[in-house]
Formats: sequence, C-alpha cells, structure tokens
Amino acid sequence: MLDQLINGLVVGNLYALTAVGITQIYGVAGVINFAHGSIYMVGAFVGWMAVTWFGLPLLPTLAVVLLASALLGLAVERVAIRPFGGSGRTVLLLSTIAAGLILEQAAQLIWGPETKAFHSPFADVRFRVGGGFIGTLDLVILAVGLTTALVLWLFLKRSRLGWAVRATAQDREAALQMGVDVHQVSRISFAMAGALAGVSGLLVGLYYHSVYHTMGFSASLKGFTAALLGGLGNIPGAILGAYLLGTAEALGVAWLGSSWRDLIGIALLIGVLLFRPGGLFAAARQLLPEPTAGTFIPIGRPLQIPRWALLAAAAAAVTLPLVVRNGYWLQVLATAWIFGLLAVSLNLITGTAGQISLGHAGFLAMGAYASAILTSRLQVPFLLALLLSPVIAAAIGVLICYPALRLRGQYLAVATIGLGQGIALVALNWPALTRGPLGISNIAPPSLDGYEITSAAGFYWLTLALLIGGIWVAERLSGSYLGRALRAVREDEVAARAYGVGLERYKSIAFGASAFIAAFAGVLLAHSYTYIAPDTFTHALSLQVLTMVVLGGLDSTIGVVAGALALITIPESARFLAEYRFLVYGVLLLLMLRFRPRGLLSAAS
Repeated sequence: MLDQLINGLVVGNLYALTAVGITQIYGVAGVINFAHGSIYMVGAFVGWMAVTWFGLPLLPTLAVVLLASALLGLAVERVAIRPFGGSGRTVLLLSTIAAGLILEQAAQLIWGPETKAFHSPFADVRFRVGGGFIGTLDLVILAVGLTTALVLWLFLKRSRLGWAVRATAQDREAALQMGVDVHQVSRISFAMAGALAGVSGLLVGLYYHSVYHTMGFSASLKGFTAALLGGLGNIPGAILGAYLLGTAEALGVAWLGSSWRDLIGIALLIGVLLFRPGGLFAAARQLLPEPTAGTFIPIGRPLQIPRWALLAAAAAAVTLPLVVRNGYWLQVLATAWIFGLLAVSLNLITGTAGQISLGHAGFLAMGAYASAILTSRLQVPFLLALLLSPVIAAAIGVLICYPALRLRGQYLAVATIGLGQGIALVALNWPALTRGPLGISNIAPPSLDGYEITSAAGFYWLTLALLIGGIWVAERLSGSYLGRALRAVREDEVAARAYGVGLERYKSIAFGASAFIAAFAGVLLAHSYTYIAPDTFTHALSLQVLTMVVLGGLDSTIGVVAGALALITIPESARFLAEYRFLVYGVLLLLMLRFRPRGLLSAAS
C-alpha cells in the first residue's frame, strides 16, 4: 500500500506541473488551452534529444526544455490567442485545438511516429521508506515539483509582475483600467505555462522510459482533470487535485490493473464536471460563468443553392460509377460519403444546437462495434444490423450524455472529450465483448437480401444512398419546430428557457439524433475496413470531422458534406499531402476561424 501511495505522489507531481499551467492560462485568458498537451509532448522530445543525442546531464537538459517550451508557449499565444482576442471563448478554444493539431503533426514529421526509448541518466537506486521503496528518479521528480511550486508561489505573491498576473486572473477588465498591461501578462502566462508543460513532459518521458508524438492528448486530459478537481483558476487547488488524481490512479492500478489507469482518470473527470464543476474545494456546486448568447461560432445565413443545382449534383454523384471505372477512386469517394454522413451528424450538435462536441468519434465507435458484434458474433443479417446499430448507439449516447447536458461552453467540450475517450477505453477494457486491443477482424462485407456488396461501385452506391438519407433527415429536422428550438438554444439559452424551451430535453434530442446518424457512418466504416479496434476511434478523428464542419459552414448541411468531400479527396489527389493531412487540418481550422468562421458555404455577414 505504501508503495502505491509513494507512486501516487510522484505521478501527482507530474500531473501538477501540467495542471498548474492549464489553470493559470484559464485564469488569465479565460480559455482551456488544448495545445498545452502538445507543448508537453514537444518538451519531452527536446529533453530526449538533449539526453540521448547530446548526452547532457539533467540540469542543462532542464534549462533547454524550459527555454524551448516557454518559446513554444509564446508562439501558441501569438498564433492561436492574440488574433482571436475579441472572438469569444469558444473560438479561442477551437484555435488552441488547431494549434495542438499542428504541433502534434509537426512532431510526427520531425521525430517519426515510432515510440522513442528514453533511458534515465540516473542509476536505479531505491531507498526503503517504511514498508515501501522510493527511487532516485522519484526523488528528482518530487524535488522538481516542490521547487517549481515554491518558485511559482514566490513569483505570484512577492513580485510586481506576479501581482499583475493575479489581478488579471481575478478581473481582467478591472486590471486593464488600473493600468496593467494584460497583453504582456497573457504572454508571460503562456510562456510560464509552456515551460511547466515542457518540464512535465521531460519528467514523464524519464519516468516511463519512452516518448511518442501522441502522448500530449493523455497528458491534457490528466491536466484538465487535476485542474477541475481543484477548481479552474485555482493554482493551489490544481496541485492538490493532481495529488488526488495520482493517488487514485495508483490505488486503482494496484487493485484493478494498469489497463484501468486512464478509465479512472476519465471517471474522475466526468464525475467532477457533473457534480462539482467548480472544484472539490468550492463552497457549493457552482459553474463558472460561460457566455450564453452565441455559445458557438456566430452563424450566418447559409448560401441558398438552387434546387436544380443540388439535383444535378446528386444525379452526377449517382451516375459517377458508370463513367469512372477506377476502383480506388470509388473507394476514396465512398470514404468521403461516410465522413460526410458523420459531418452531417455533428452539424446537428454544433451548427444547429450550438453545442461543442469534441468526442464525436465515440458515436462512430458505438455504431461500428454494434454492427461488428451483431454480424460477426450473433450472425445477424447486415440489413437488420444496419437498422439496429443506430438505435443502440442513440440510446447509449443519450444515456451517457444526458447528465452532461447541464454544462455548456468549454465545460461541455471537455466533458464530450472525456465521454468519447471513455467509450474507446471501455472497448479496450471489455475483451469479452470487443476483444479489447485485438479488435474485431474479418467483418463481412455488406449484404442485401443475400447479395454481398464486394465491388467498389456497389459500396459507393450504398454509402451515397445513406448519405442522401442522412441529408434528408437533417434538413427535415432543421426546418421543423425542433430545428427552430435548437437554434433558439444556440442563440441564447436564457431567452430560450424563458420562452419555455426545455434546454436539457432539446439538447438530448440533438445528441440522440446525432448519435443515430453517426452510427450509420460507423456501420459503413466497420464493413468497409473489415477490422476495427479502439485505436481506430481516436480524438484526432473527432477533430478531423469538426474541421470538416467548420470548413463547410456551420448549420449548412450541404456545406459540411462539401467540407468532408474536400478534406478526404484533396489529400488523395495530391499524394504528397497525405503525410501532412492533420497539419493541413490544423492550418485550415486556424485560417477558417480567423477569416471565415461561418464556413465557406455560409453567406457573408
């Protein structure tokens, strides 16, 4: 037991460095910085290079990592925060997501996708402490964590600049009126937070003896959880929350096994958001204020495309396989229709209802796994599985999402990330049903009335038919009383409630309908790939679909389909772009938020 507690404190120190940076940025800028994990990852790689390539000892390595990570934090502030200063918290959140995507893809291009071994420069010496043991690296981590906390406390309490940071975090407008340069404070805060993230990444790499380009996402979730446990904007609370998280994970691993570590963190994240969003140390259940009007990107009037043009485009799409005989390109277009259907489903939440969902891959996963299990395990015919899977996904989606629908803004965004990741982790840790990390293979191709659809043209027509059906359903919903009620929720939740619109009820309908349509895409994806596993449904996939929606035009069904078509086919047309796919997504998302936040197919304001 003592060993687990020691391990929990050590890991808690690592989480604390990340959580303090996240909560500091939230206090100063009012935004949850989703690029924080990517800076953490880059810091780990910089430390790995310093130790492995150049043989630097710990102190010079720490100095290099601090400098590089601080500069990267400044770069994020310059690119993803400063240009969007007057755009609202939601746009800032999405811009940090874009910056994180760019950094993650750049790291993969620079250092490769493989996991790098990171051997500790310290001798593996362990000391007995009561009934447990503590190693040399554990002592270093504890020393760095405690020293960092002390230095940060002295900076905030004793320095003039620290007072300015505290004043800005407490009341930005009042600080500005008192002569505080809030822009300078923002830059300094991002540099400090970046430095903390980089040091945390370095220490985590040493602790687990490896670094890899996707390690930042998990770190972000752990940092968010620790910061939320203590209360966003509360630095001492973030440190205590990190210790609680580290201890809970260490005890959970000891009792349940290492595969449950991330699920424990997700459970704590969702739990604190639902029951104590103000933090465990808040006086009562409270939710920090979020904007109510325009909870998402401002929506413009979609461009009115003539009916004849839509009919002509549909006719061209239907007849395309009769002209194009290239099986590869028919498969690419079929994939575009699948992602178009997924984008249509997400648009119901983001565009129509104005709610941020960053875990949409979870709905896709539920549809894919439901169909794969029904057809492969239970020998259910494909057509019946195609009809049942969306019902199952919608029911589960509403059940798990409904408690979170009291949240809004950034809190809802974090909750949806947790829920999406939680679905993937359940699939990973339920081998009896999902075969765990092995995944489900040999999924049969689609079949209708005993006829297997094995040709590229046949699968193309099937995906196109379901896409057209999804568009029709989405357009009918959009033009109904339900669509008008969801838009009222999007524009102003307070006014909508005053007019008798039940917020939770209509949000749950939006999430349920979205999960229903997304599950159709999941079914098609599973039977197209013939193999699915938990790592098929990553956070990057959710962000990929979000980029399609923002590119095409929020609340524009045809626009989001066009966005999906463009982002699937263009990288395939220019093969050199395929390797840079997510880099392109990140850059596009930043550019769209900056210059065309309403999307390409929305009318200009």
